[in-house]
Amino acid sequence: MNLDFEKSGGLIPVVIQHHLSLHLLMLGYMNEAALAQTRAEGKVTFFSRSKNRLWTKGETSGNFLWVTDIREDCDRDALLIKVRPEGPVCHTGADSCFREESPQGFLYELEHTISQRIEADTDDSYTNRLYRRGINKVAQKVGEEAVELVIEAKDDNDDLFKNETADLLYHFLILLKAKGMQLQDVEQVLRERAHGR
Repeated sequence: MNLDFEKSGGLIPVVIQHHLSLHLLMLGYMNEAALAQTRAEGKVTFFSRSKNRLWTKGETSGNFLWVTDIREDCDRDALLIKVRPEGPVCHTGADSCFREESPQGFLYELEHTISQRIEADTDDSYTNRLYRRGINKVAQKVGEEAVELVIEAKDDNDDLFKNETADLLYHFLILLKAKGMQLQDVEQVLRERAHGR
């Protein structure tokens, strides 16, 4: 990475994006020292223009931004950093400084939660108990939920239809985990199909 810090007086803009939902969370600025500290510690450190010093996001609140990926733009004078936020990002308590609240991307967050529950291997988790019963039981549950969804689709109760759809999607995500796959693998197949049609 060969960034051009001099182009804008030693600071470059940094867009912070949620690593799963891809929501835009905030904008900050970095100098070379801030970027070096971010890379070394794995949590985002900015150069605060108002404090005139390095400032690690979350240093007082504990709401750190844990780095999952860093990319430079085509002109080498801006960064996109994908993060796993630890708590609200905005000082107002909102998840995003742009007040972006959208359900888009939530399935990726849910997929991550499912993985955490399975990896924690706790007996009080329905998700973990089903997963531990094996792929046949997980697949059977997906089949049951699919049948229930088809039945509700024939009726006129929108709430029941939405609930059965949610059940199917939830169990489908568990099945993906059992198969060692992720939602993005299926999304890639759909993207390839879309480009081919």
